[in-house]
Amino acid sequence: MEPKIWLTLASVWGFIAVGAGAFGAHGVADPKAKAWLETGGHYQLVHALAVFACYVAWRLLQSPAASIAAWLFLIGALIFSGSLYLMAFGGPRMLGAVTPIGGLLLLAGWAVLAWACFAGTHSGPQP
Repeated sequence: MEPKIWLTLASVWGFIAVGAGAFGAHGVADPKAKAWLETGGHYQLVHALAVFACYVAWRLLQSPAASIAAWLFLIGALIFSGSLYLMAFGGPRMLGAVTPIGGLLLLAGWAVLAWACFAGTHSGPQP
């Protein structure tokens, strides 16, 4: 996939995360909904930055596994944070059962990114 797509999606993910967190902090009275929005926003924002890290790993280390990690972060955040957002806006509570699937994908993304960084080849001059 084009790296600029990763960067664009990471930027959009960050935008949504800040919006969700701000809405949770200022626009919601229900404490449970507030917590879901803030938690979802936090995790989505962290993983938006992780996608940027994947781009760096891909560029510096020429590691194709970085693209797999980026997808795991994007899809994992969509499922994890998305299920919390939906519940905060009145979706069925049973959506909480899919939230851990997103968390597992996020964990897998970190493992794959670690592998990408370890196994990648440095393309620039050696220090």
